[in-house]
Amino acid sequence: MGSHLPPQQRPEPPLVLQLAAGALQAQNLELSGGGLGPEWQVLLRRADALAFGGRLHEALPLYQLASRHQQLRAEQLEKLVECLAQSVRIKEGLPAAAAGSGPPQPREWDVFGCRKCQGFLFEPVSLPCGHTFCKKCLERDRAAESRCVLCKEEGSAAAGQLLRVNVILSNLLAKWFPCQVKASQLRHEGNLLYKEKKLQAALQKYNEAVSLAPNDHLLYSNRSQINSTLKACEDALHDAETACRLQPYWLKGHLRKGQALANLGKTEEALREFLFCLALDTGNKTAKSEAQKVNVEQKKGFPVQEEPNVTTSGSLRRSVQITESKKDCSEEENKLTSMPESTFLFSEKCSLLKRKCCSEEMRNAEVPCKLMKKDTVDPKGSSTGQHIPFEFVDPSDLDCSLCMRLFYEPVTTPCGHTFCLKCLERCLDHNPKCPLCKEGLSECLAMRKYCKTVLMEELIARYLPEELTERRKIYEEEIAELSNLNKNVPIFVCTMAYPTVPCPLHIFEPCYRLMIRRCMETGTKQFGMCISDPVKGFADYGCILEIRNVEFFADGRSVVDSIGKRRFKVIQHSQRDGYNTADIEYIEDQKVQGQEYAALLVLHDSVYDQAYMWFNSLKQALKSRILSHFGPMPAKDPDPQANPNGPAWCWWVLAVLPLENRAQLPFLAMKSLKDRLNGIRRVLTFMSRTRSR
Repeated sequence: MGSHLPPQQRPEPPLVLQLAAGALQAQNLELSGGGLGPEWQVLLRRADALAFGGRLHEALPLYQLASRHQQLRAEQLEKLVECLAQSVRIKEGLPAAAAGSGPPQPREWDVFGCRKCQGFLFEPVSLPCGHTFCKKCLERDRAAESRCVLCKEEGSAAAGQLLRVNVILSNLLAKWFPCQVKASQLRHEGNLLYKEKKLQAALQKYNEAVSLAPNDHLLYSNRSQINSTLKACEDALHDAETACRLQPYWLKGHLRKGQALANLGKTEEALREFLFCLALDTGNKTAKSEAQKVNVEQKKGFPVQEEPNVTTSGSLRRSVQITESKKDCSEEENKLTSMPESTFLFSEKCSLLKRKCCSEEMRNAEVPCKLMKKDTVDPKGSSTGQHIPFEFVDPSDLDCSLCMRLFYEPVTTPCGHTFCLKCLERCLDHNPKCPLCKEGLSECLAMRKYCKTVLMEELIARYLPEELTERRKIYEEEIAELSNLNKNVPIFVCTMAYPTVPCPLHIFEPCYRLMIRRCMETGTKQFGMCISDPVKGFADYGCILEIRNVEFFADGRSVVDSIGKRRFKVIQHSQRDGYNTADIEYIEDQKVQGQEYAALLVLHDSVYDQAYMWFNSLKQALKSRILSHFGPMPAKDPDPQANPNGPAWCWWVLAVLPLENRAQLPFLAMKSLKDRLNGIRRVLTFMSRTRSR
């Protein structure tokens, strides 16, 4: 085999076999010996192994030799294409792209870009996950993929979901970018005509669209496809080159350019484009297939000089030209990136694209004059100032229709309307319908998951930073006020609650839905519980409850698992947003010492034993109900004054005893443990006497 190569290019057989065996073993491939298969297959396997090992300068001659034995098919050059693309990626300093990676990032100025089609948003639809895409893109892709391409959330674009345009965003785009909106509409009209094989009419639509939005790379890419179908290859190439200039690292633009070059017979330049596509995304099947086809058409895909007489269809009579890199780089990088001259020319082209990307023309990409920013720009073309609002932005365009203030944590409903998160939740407390169009939002309510609309938040942060700062300040002040557990403490007027005793609640009234949600949002997870009072509205004494868990139901109801924490006395009764509040002060037991403490211990042990005997005397069915609701009776405390509220078992007994609320309330107000124990003793004695009768 080595006799076919010039001496300076002839690899040492032992080294070739050693490298091939190592590389193939790493890839779990089988390399058979020369006698176990056709010679050309052995050569091809060795070439693949060397290419995978980074020894492209040794692999290329073996591909040439293999082609002399049998005509190579496109799929047989997959390993060569992958290795060339990897070399390009390393040389260009591109990040390693995983197979199946998502679409490239949109341009910095293109806040209004769709992350599916990479074009300007047209008929924007905001999904429940908070991300926004073109309506047509979602309709086209959701049959095959129900996950959001950005957050991968399942069900965001489910097939059964009716897609509604985001009303606020649609109005903003029409107001701020009328030319781009019209161009996007023409683009979709052109796409329909293209599907109907009305190519000239489709081309006319795209010509109009380009005149309206001359810096939209997607328009040029799609028009390139139309021109290719019309066999206008030069026009197709020009459009593809423009798309690449506008978006240098957009895979689809380079794919269109490669296809246009291939149609023009410029196979070497086409290969460069396809390799660059694979450098951006190793998993792109179209780019890989096109590169393999071009490789075959170009007789194995590296620069060659044809000899005058090619007699056999599957053979090559060429001299391989391997050009070493002249750039300063490490020995290891030279080893990994050694490749044909075409690849180095391709690298120079990529560098040129980078320079074009930073040109003055790109920095001055078309944006309507009324929306030009005031940001300062440094000599290199990067924005150095803060995001200053557009001159033409009217803050009222981004006001919530419920609170009439700037959107804070904007959420878009399935029907396309946007509200502040807290405003929407308060409306759904009263009625599970959209406040504007009255469409049912029961499913939205059942999920209890409201994701903020990302694009709306970005717009407000970028164009209305001062207004957002003021809006956030108001919200934080409200939260701070709600977090105060001495002033305006929320009061649930319902039943008696005691320290350490569980108190499960069924919440269904709108005012208490709001109250519980606020307790969770502030992080306090606490509220007061009082019994009702016919004169004041609620009693002067109560107990703070702490929320341990909340279970929500589809109709908005919830079950709250809470437990008593501290006793309090009401200083002032008041209301807030439909529920009661109070200024309070906390109550603690007064401690005793000496002989009083010794007498307290005796009383404590005696009453505990009495309560324990009374509970055990109850019928089993009643005992089971008590245990399931309140849990077991707490153990006796070694020091009854250790807790400011007194022993836990006292409160458990009071909760279990069949007393009216008015009879229980005085125990909550007592600051003397001795008085409380004596009161419990009297009740237990009365209960025992009643039963004995």
